[in-house]
Amino acid sequence: MRETDFVSGFARGLKVIEAFGEARPRLTIAEAAKITDLDRATVRRSLLTLSELGYADYDGKFFTLTPKILRLGHAYLSATPLPALVQPYLDQLSEKAGQSASASVLDGTEVVYVARASQRRVMSINLMPGSRLPAYCASMGRVLLAALPEAEAREILKRTELKANTPRTKTDPEELIQELRRVREQGYAVIDQELELGLCSIAAPLMNARGQVVAALNIGAPAAHVAASELAERYLPLLKETQIALRPLVQ
Repeated sequence: MRETDFVSGFARGLKVIEAFGEARPRLTIAEAAKITDLDRATVRRSLLTLSELGYADYDGKFFTLTPKILRLGHAYLSATPLPALVQPYLDQLSEKAGQSASASVLDGTEVVYVARASQRRVMSINLMPGSRLPAYCASMGRVLLAALPEAEAREILKRTELKANTPRTKTDPEELIQELRRVREQGYAVIDQELELGLCSIAAPLMNARGQVVAALNIGAPAAHVAASELAERYLPLLKETQIALRPLVQ
């Protein structure tokens, strides 16, 4: 892309929007500037513009995003056939498994949920389309990372804050690379309480007719009900059924 085609102001505005999150629903100008590493004047203009356009509320100190911001995410979900395509299959998968089922895609160092069918709440956070989780410690994230060339997966891990969410979380980059090789070889990933204590999950890739991985599918279960060692025997056949059914349909 030519430098003259890049709109730096627009890029900075998007960076400011991305500064908000579940742990940071309200931000001051100073806080947003620190998170984005942008100067305060730029952040102030971006936030006031968002407020003027109705994408943010401002009480004189704190800015909060408004529901109007969902229009940006809805544009992706509306323009992308994948969520609508996989949802009925996830509903069936969840019903057969008696557990929650999800689909996600990789976005940088995170997975983004594009569809979900929930039997019960298995995490402390309420997952839904648009929710994000770190890829390195999520079953769908490991499936999606394993589908990449190893050099690319290493680069993503380098950019990731590899923190121990639980005592079981794998955070050593080489151990994670070995795990990705195992996932690539066996065709699925199992997570045993690495993201959150009490949660186990199994994921498999969703491939198109050309054999390209376009998303990941998973089933999550409470560890108290299903041990991680039992996930493949119980749920992998159901995931494979869904894989096969969707493969000729996805692009």
